[in-house]
Amino acid sequence: MSSSALKLLAASGSKGEATYVDDVFSTFLYEGTGVNQVIDNGIALADEGGLVWFKKRSGSDNNCLYDTERGAGKVIFSGSTGVQLSATGAAQVTFRSAGNTGFETGTGYGGSENGNGDDICSWTFRKQPGFFDVVTYTGNATNGREIAHNLGSVPGLMIFKELGNTNYWPVYHRSLGGTKNLYLDGTAAAATWDGNFNNTAPTSTVFTLGGQNENNRNGGSYVAYLFAHDAQDFGTDSDEAIIKCGSYTGTGNSNGPTIDLGFEPQWLLIKNESNTGPWTMIDTMRGDAYLLADASDQEEALDFVDINATGFKPIRSSTYTNGSGQGYIYMAIRRPHKPAEEFAATDLFATAVGNNTLSDSEFQSGFPVGMAIVTQPGSTQDKKISARLMQGNILDTDKTNAQQANAAYQFDYSNGWVDPAGGLDASWQSWMWRRAPGYFDVTTYTGVDTNNTQIAHNLGVVPEMIWAKSRSDAQSWSVLTYDGTTGRQLILDASSSGSTPPSGSIWGNGTSFVPPTSSVFTIGDYSNINTSGATYIAYLFASVAGISKVGSYTGTGNDLNVACGFSAGARFVMIKRTDSTGDWYLWDSVRGIVAGNDPYLLLNSNAAQVTNTDYIDPLASGFTVTSSAPAALNNSGGTYIFYAIA
Repeated sequence: MSSSALKLLAASGSKGEATYVDDVFSTFLYEGTGVNQVIDNGIALADEGGLVWFKKRSGSDNNCLYDTERGAGKVIFSGSTGVQLSATGAAQVTFRSAGNTGFETGTGYGGSENGNGDDICSWTFRKQPGFFDVVTYTGNATNGREIAHNLGSVPGLMIFKELGNTNYWPVYHRSLGGTKNLYLDGTAAAATWDGNFNNTAPTSTVFTLGGQNENNRNGGSYVAYLFAHDAQDFGTDSDEAIIKCGSYTGTGNSNGPTIDLGFEPQWLLIKNESNTGPWTMIDTMRGDAYLLADASDQEEALDFVDINATGFKPIRSSTYTNGSGQGYIYMAIRRPHKPAEEFAATDLFATAVGNNTLSDSEFQSGFPVGMAIVTQPGSTQDKKISARLMQGNILDTDKTNAQQANAAYQFDYSNGWVDPAGGLDASWQSWMWRRAPGYFDVTTYTGVDTNNTQIAHNLGVVPEMIWAKSRSDAQSWSVLTYDGTTGRQLILDASSSGSTPPSGSIWGNGTSFVPPTSSVFTIGDYSNINTSGATYIAYLFASVAGISKVGSYTGTGNDLNVACGFSAGARFVMIKRTDSTGDWYLWDSVRGIVAGNDPYLLLNSNAAQVTNTDYIDPLASGFTVTSSAPAALNNSGGTYIFYAIA
């Protein structure tokens, strides 16, 4: 079906081919070069149309907006009343030709697109019914003027700019209605005035203007950016929303209101509407940092909100996001939710050695990293683990300690992690996971010390393995494995065999084990996993046909083939004995899974890798545990769990 036909279907309310937020929105981070760069963020702008918004992070410069309706090289600045400027030649930002994805930066014109050595953030919004539309029009100064649009749903947020005259950026938000007005280029509170929107709410087909110069000067040229609200047309079954526009009232303390979106956001725009305050932009690619839509200020590191599986929560007293009794409007965009089956295994897992000579991330993955483990295999070294949701902090899989701050352990890259300035050279190695429904997820939560506490997650299937750890307290790692029938409780930082069934005080209602579901897992009041006020992180794993396998086997003492449904063998293998003590063994294809000696590491120990053993061998469908493996891996009658990735 053609893209135009799909648009017509979506606009008419019919369900077409599945569309994911991954297809229509991207936060892409890169370093400027001063010469043209191709930025392939996977978004088909030339085919569908849309907007790219640039902002330099490492210094002060303009918010630069380019869209396909106005054309290549034409830039407007959201923090300025200035007119549209037009670049020519090598300076132009252009949209890649049909059939390709992304854009080309040119040498840069507005200041934030491609300065040599600059750290740059780009946000791309693709036109799509139920998500985003761009409309250009000529004003006529008539009250009640209706302008048609193709959003296919009622807009939740609309932003306007006159192109040929110095003028403000009027903003409409559904929570304020057509009688109140904000300006994207300023910090003022919302003003009661119906001049721009004629006291008329937009519909799914038109928006209505007053006769004012700001968005309807007679003969004036304008662009309007329209963002949807809660159009449930996305996801595998075309029944999920990917964007919501709402409001809340601040508390003025670290315990702000809980905003339930029904999804985990990756991008937030927040504005104080009852008092002076900037337009604050937050995204999970950059972590605990913000930029301003109304100002040229460089990025500032400050943790304004906590992101969780179902929404967000302001956690800082600030007029920006959480002033006491003050009203706020927001727009939130869902985190990527394309299922794992849509990806190749190499787009979901990567392992690489360090390269601190790069200007980009030190460990290159080729995809946005959701979680990573890193260590120095040849040395006595802790096995460090971090996640995008705990950016700049690390835990150790072999220790009980609370998280530690380390500025080098950053995820604010689009293709890897760790700041090269951290100095982790080629003697270091990292294993990196992408978050994708059905495969792997990360969620954070705060303990409440109550049995039968349900923790929401976005894995989308029943997790087969969960690792949970207190970030704020020194506590052991709690591990759950579940095969749909039987659960087992283990400790990641220890070699103990664990127990079946799992304790209800850890993985249940206090009395008995409660199996996880595709949307929640249940925890008791045990201190390791649910202390009141303590902060936690959980990593959730599942099997994906041909890509990953969480499973078990019974040892034979002889060569044992473990089939995982792969076609070219395993790149990563982890094994743990469960009926007796046994370490958490780890192998990977970078260090070698070969018909000979295979170096292994232990996740529960800081010991250096062992290189002179042949405990596993390659197998096209998975891996082979050899007869030379010790009882911790292949004792006759012993039981083992494993996790393998193709």
